[in-house]
Amino acid sequence: MTKQNVVVSDCSSRSGMVTAAASTSALFSPPEALAALGGHIAMSEKKLLKRLEAGGGGVNAWVDSMRDSSPSRIKSTTEKEEQSSWILRHPSALRKFGQIISASKGKQIVMFLDYDGTLSPIVEDPDRAFMSREMREVVRDVARYFPTAIVSGRCRAKVYKFVRLAELYYAGSHGMDIKGPSKSRKCNKGNQAVIFQAATEFLPMIHEAHKALLEKTNSIPGAKVENNKFCLSVHFRCVDEKRWAALAEQVRLVLSAYPKLKLTQGRKVLEIRPIIKWDKGKALEFLLESLGYASSSDVFPVYIGDDQTDEDAFKVLRNRGQGFGILVSRVAKETSATYSLQEPSEVREFLRLLVEWKRLPLHARTIGAVNIQQ
Repeated sequence: MTKQNVVVSDCSSRSGMVTAAASTSALFSPPEALAALGGHIAMSEKKLLKRLEAGGGGVNAWVDSMRDSSPSRIKSTTEKEEQSSWILRHPSALRKFGQIISASKGKQIVMFLDYDGTLSPIVEDPDRAFMSREMREVVRDVARYFPTAIVSGRCRAKVYKFVRLAELYYAGSHGMDIKGPSKSRKCNKGNQAVIFQAATEFLPMIHEAHKALLEKTNSIPGAKVENNKFCLSVHFRCVDEKRWAALAEQVRLVLSAYPKLKLTQGRKVLEIRPIIKWDKGKALEFLLESLGYASSSDVFPVYIGDDQTDEDAFKVLRNRGQGFGILVSRVAKETSATYSLQEPSEVREFLRLLVEWKRLPLHARTIGAVNIQQ
């Protein structure tokens, strides 16, 4: 992990937490350095940002990108063939469970989980993206055996409200706001031990942009602006496609006033966040470092996510040559993940198999992994 300037306080501090606040000089990229971040932005988004800066035709490009990220039409025969080919390249993590377990032999598994579309279904109202009781139980079981983190674009406090499991690490706002359970006996039970907030000084700017977006998008039925503390989400899932251009134009107008904020895109959502060198991949590295696995060969990270923003974490795992990324998707997508799952119910089943395998006696785990897979 690239080292950042951080300030760390002892667990016995008044808050009972270890804190890390990244310096602006370490994380901030000025507008002219945006091109250097190209590797962290999908090709369609890079083209989109370039056209938006030029104005005019940028909105049409934006709408095209919004449409591409939200496929809804029936697949053609060619697309079905491409889907089959994609599945061969990114096989089901359920079918290959034994293979995954074999690769983790002798290593500490660390679980990283996205929330929306991974632990909960994608819903029209983002405030009602509740996880099922069965999912919560299996995530709790996973956390009993493996260090486990939720890594989400949502505000950390909101994700915690959905999940309600104190034993997890929580990385909200695309990893810009991280807390985790205390590992030290010096800390009182229940205290959160690790804090990392990468963009604190941007909070006033984000607050202003949030108010501006609320005002600008108020006239567009179905548009919803969500304040995720260190980033903003403009949901267009409930917006008529004929109004996407109008929505894109209003968001463009707001962004033009804040050159230190950038656009990224997810599943029927436009994400606005600071132009800093921080993402879900950086959050994964930070958490591994916090757990003592920064340069360890005995760790096996598994990251499960469904969104474009999860690709940063998948790339980190590929570059490290450790663990695997698992993409949750029903459709073929360009991805750096190794395996795939189709929906949250399959994620739950994968996590259940992982718990069952871990509960087996040590001598039976290799055989048990094969039996569980079948």
